[in-house]
Amino acid sequence: MKRLWLLFSQTVTVLLAAYFVVGTLKPGWLPSRGVSSAVAVLEAPEPGTGVVPAGSFRLAAQKASSAVVSINISKNARPNPQNNDPWFRFFFGEQQDQAQMGLGSGVIVSADGYILTNNHVVEGADEIEVFLNDSRKARAKVIGTDPDSDLAVLKIDLDRLPVIVLGNASTLQVGDQVLAIGNPFGVGQTVTSGIVSALGRNQLGINTFENFIQTDAAINPGNSGGALVDTNGNLLGINTAIYSRSGGSMGIGFAIPVSTAKMVLEGIVKDGQVTRGWIGVEPNELNAELAQTFGVKADHGVIITGVLQNGPAAQGGMKPGDVVTRVANQDVHNVAEMLSLVAALKPGQTESFEVQRADGRVTLNIAPGVRPRPRQRVQ
Repeated sequence: MKRLWLLFSQTVTVLLAAYFVVGTLKPGWLPSRGVSSAVAVLEAPEPGTGVVPAGSFRLAAQKASSAVVSINISKNARPNPQNNDPWFRFFFGEQQDQAQMGLGSGVIVSADGYILTNNHVVEGADEIEVFLNDSRKARAKVIGTDPDSDLAVLKIDLDRLPVIVLGNASTLQVGDQVLAIGNPFGVGQTVTSGIVSALGRNQLGINTFENFIQTDAAINPGNSGGALVDTNGNLLGINTAIYSRSGGSMGIGFAIPVSTAKMVLEGIVKDGQVTRGWIGVEPNELNAELAQTFGVKADHGVIITGVLQNGPAAQGGMKPGDVVTRVANQDVHNVAEMLSLVAALKPGQTESFEVQRADGRVTLNIAPGVRPRPRQRVQ
């Protein structure tokens, strides 16, 4: 009996050892234990090469993104003027002067290396470095700026530059789909999508001349100077500002139309500055109180509350209390509209201004002058 038991135990030990070896080295040789070796799932077929999913903006993003650049600026340390005040030094100590850094975006609009961006991105910069989407980088120089529209033109010297295609913002309608491309928060190039929320936004207090495209495509700090493009990848505007209570996107962003950007680009490259018309008046929105004060009756227009002595308007016969209703045969409804119409006039070329006065309507012939350059802010 003892001998049989020993034989049985040895046999079981050999079989278990063999099972362990086979299960470890060749598990497929063992019979299934009733559990499936794979989970049954449904998989979509692989799309063909180059097939774009329905509703995708891939092609537009690829077309435009290569021409959108990231801009890094640096400002050298500037002395704090209050350091010269002994009382300031007594209470606060000697303040150390620190260099400043900034981020933004830009759009390559010419194979010659011209880049459009915002004036506030590069204002006061001592050094500007541009990073392309293909990992190249270059130092940029400022060709010119236009603070009135918050635009600036830079130039870099590189070969084989990608160039964006200029679109036509005049055909835009509210509800059209758009893409915003830029470098928000310095995380790298980012594409967001949305629609045109409104057109012709003005009186926002951002620029002197405002005619913004409003969009709900996410625009954040660092996107300034980037591209707003249509679904074909064509440039519609330069992203400029956001409305935000938190500093991040709240779905209200503003872009300068490409028509304005093109006009600024051509003026700066050709003449070194943007030449705008100017007549030397102080315009105000027409309201009942001002109309009563000057004794004028008008249902639309802009009331003039001040006229610069010997300025173009004064020489043309304009007086305080006049209500400008038309400029160069175009109706005027608010101050922003009048500023834009006057700015578009050619300096030195006489144009008609229709004016409502207390004693009736008159037409004045005024030759605009050149709008003075705004004073540069001290950094």
